Amino acid sequence: AWPDRTIDSAPLWVPVDLRDGNQALAEPMDPDRKRRFLDMMVEVGYKEIEVGYPSASRPEFDFVRRIVTEELAPDDVTIVVFTPARRDLIERTVESISGIRNDVVIHMYTATAPAWRDVVLTKSRTELHTLIARAADDILELAGDLPRTRFEFSPEVFNLTEPEFALEICNDMIHRWDASHDRPVIINLPTTVEVSTPNVFADQVEFMHRNLDRRSSVILSVHPHNDRGTGVATAELGLLAGAQRIEGCIFGNGDRKSVV
Repeated sequence: AWPDRTIDSAPLWVPVDLRDGNQALAEPMDPDRKRRFLDMMVEVGYKEIEVGYPSASRPEFDFVRRIVTEELAPDDVTIVVFTPARRDLIERTVESISGIRNDVVIHMYTATAPAWRDVVLTKSRTELHTLIARAADDILELAGDLPRTRFEFSPEVFNLTEPEFALEICNDMIHRWDASHDRPVIINLPTTVEVSTPNVFADQVEFMHRNLDRRSSVILSVHPHNDRGTGVATAELGLLAGAQRIEGCIFGNGDRKSVV
């Protein structure tokens, strides 16, 4: 149904330059450069910002701690931190945000597409679902009682994942994290490797939009990449298809797109 729709409201814009864009740089930003970039994004007016991957390196962890201890983000800015679905890395991520005064989103991801399952993770669909479910439970155990903390899940390489499998995992996350009006779960759909025209992705997004459980308690997000140069169109058609939130880079780096 998306071709007959028009965009009549702005999405929630979430810049990810400090994490995804930073990963694409040949020389990643140090904490001082990230601080200047964060200040600029706050000045522009972004209200939700993905600030880093705290379990990836000491500088990444230290930057998140700096946001916490120096209170770098205004009270009305939500801070997003990124983690793989692995308990020790989740623990490190939760440690990085200890004592923060801002609203926080803990963003967990795992690749779900067949090539990644077979070559990288060497797991069947059932085994991968079990791995993700355990990590989701770990997040609940370690951060479920933290005030002002919500959860986000990305089936990495969503656009190359079997739609019914992506839906199965995302619906499981929605129930495990008990999505509600007061504590919505973010389901984020990435075009990790852009391999099709934007209309194909829009069809995939609309399938999720129509079939996600507790839809009114879910914030449906898209994260387009720009390998084929159609990242902006992918984001726009994703909105027509039901997305409410867009993750993107102010400055495109590598395959990352300049969308937000």
